[in-house]
Parts: sequence; structure tokens; C-alpha cells
Amino acid sequence: MSGETTITMTGNVVADPELRFTPSGAAVCNFRMANTPRKFNRQTNEWEDGEPLFLGVAVWRQQAEHVAESVQRGMRVIVVGRLTQRQYEATDGSKRSSYEIQAEEVAPSLLRATAVVTKAGANQGGDRQQSQQPAQAYGQPQSDPWATGGYSNEPRF
Repeated sequence: MSGETTITMTGNVVADPELRFTPSGAAVCNFRMANTPRKFNRQTNEWEDGEPLFLGVAVWRQQAEHVAESVQRGMRVIVVGRLTQRQYEATDGSKRSSYEIQAEEVAPSLLRATAVVTKAGANQGGDRQQSQQPAQAYGQPQSDPWATGGYSNEPRF
């Protein structure tokens, strides 16, 4: 990643993510997010909004499917990735630029929300083991009696 422009952006998703597939079958999920900076004006003793920044986000492969299932309009997310610029010619002949984040990571922001994270199936996300087990919450092994409600007063040793 030498020479690439990396960016971390926190903001609100402004439209539901769209999941599509390339002709070769690779999943890509696109959405737009916005961040509006706020600062406190000491003269008026009030918070003021700055100019919003809107950026497109592209997420690829298995993570694209996870984002499409997990993220929706209005959610606050944290995106880490590479900032890319695309130049094009508009219909009126003018030259324009478009900026987009090629996401490496997308996560919900827990600043003002809570989340329940479930691990994707064992055969997804680069895991090579085959498993027929359903997705389970992180930190809850299958043998954990607290997770299944099978608690007993007897010690496990």
C-alpha cells in the first residue's frame, strides 16, 4: 500500500447499500455516506454545522454481501480504505471528478448505538474449514453453557 491514500471516515449512510455482481460473479456493494463537521461557536454559545462531505464507498467480495445484509440508510458507520479519484466527462462536455473509498473495513459506529455481531459461516470470509454450524455471536463458544442457557450450579472441573 505504499503511495496509496488511505482514509478513515466516520459518517451516516445516506442511501441503502446496493449489492451487484460483476460478470465474473464477484460481489460489489456500493453506498454513499456523509459526514457533517460540527463546532461550538463560543460567541453564540451554540453548535454549528459545517459543510457536509459526501463520499461513495465500494466494498468487494464476501464483505460486500455482509455490508448489504448489515448496513442501511441512517446508520452511522466507520469506513477504512483507499481514497480513489475518477475523472470523467459530463454530458455537457465539462470535465468532472468523482471520489470514492475502496473499503477494506466497514463497521457500525457504537458512539450512539449498540450492535450484536454474529460470525459469518465458517466457510466464508477466508476460513477454509467446512462447517454446517449456524453463525454464532463472537466470544460464545458452542460449549459455553451460559450462551445456551444450560447453566448448572455444578463446577465444570
